[in-house]
Amino acid sequence: MPITKPPYPAQFRQQMVELVQAGRKSGDLVKEFGCHITSILSWVRKAQPTSAASPTDSGPLSAVERQELMELRRKYHQVQMERDILAKATAWFANNGDKTFTSSTR
Repeated sequence: MPITKPPYPAQFRQQMVELVQAGRKSGDLVKEFGCHITSILSWVRKAQPTSAASPTDSGPLSAVERQELMELRRKYHQVQMERDILAKATAWFANNGDKTFTSSTR
């Protein structure tokens, strides 16, 4: 009986879709995260909207709008990563801060 991997978590799949939509190449993601390219392409295809355009939709994005969207997504992911790092640093200092400073009034 062949050994099968458990399905990738939904959050992981969503992150792969967002990275592709932000301009990353599927092949690079395969090398970096170790999943199969057909999985990534399938997730991206499933994430594409299938319903009719909404009344406020003005059609496909222009090249300038697409470039701006990609840049905003990159910046957004950068800000999220920086926020996570700061949160971890804050937690570390909160737990270890009292150990590093000693009172000089003894």
